[in-house]
Amino acid sequence: MRSFGARPDTVVVDEPLYAYYLAVTGVDHPGRAAVLASQPTRWEEVAAVLTGPLPDRIGVYYQKHMAHHLLPEIGRDWIGRLRNAFLIRDPEHVVASYAKVRHAPTLADLGYVQQVEIFRAYGGPVVDAADLLRDPAAVLDRLCAALSIAFDRVMLSWPPGRRSSDGVWAEHWYAAVEASTGFARYDPRPVEVSGYLRALVDQARPYYAELATHRL
Repeated sequence: MRSFGARPDTVVVDEPLYAYYLAVTGVDHPGRAAVLASQPTRWEEVAAVLTGPLPDRIGVYYQKHMAHHLLPEIGRDWIGRLRNAFLIRDPEHVVASYAKVRHAPTLADLGYVQQVEIFRAYGGPVVDAADLLRDPAAVLDRLCAALSIAFDRVMLSWPPGRRSSDGVWAEHWYAAVEASTGFARYDPRPVEVSGYLRALVDQARPYYAELATHRL
């Protein structure tokens, strides 16, 4: 999101279905009340905006979605009107990171099932986070080519801090993002998860593996 937000031809929206997701599921996320107050809670209203016309001089509408927000009740046809790209990450890292904020995640919280569903229906380029960190310029160049937009080296760095486009949940989830000025160095060290979290990693891995075979 920071990388695309650095482009002068791009407007960014941050998790536009979050309030809908919280309203329907009733889950207790950090900052729940503020999220519900900040966005529409009808998915139809959100989808209409996401597929509407772009502002003048804007060529790219970058929509950062969390795939698990795509609940079964949401219609899918509007998704085919977008160019879909998929950012995937090894389940061990995802589970370990998520559990720091919510201590008992489930497979439904992680979005792997929905990512595979969308990919099977509509396709699109797949980027593995590890590959991106190893060589940001090369992977972003391939991603932009796959999306039929020009790569711009401004995507490689950005000033620190919060953005007006960040969701109101930033204070709970975005500390590392706000401190960043570019992509972190790739860290090859394995992440240790055990017990219930290990079982969750094992559940997610087949979905990750399916998408990983298509990564750029």
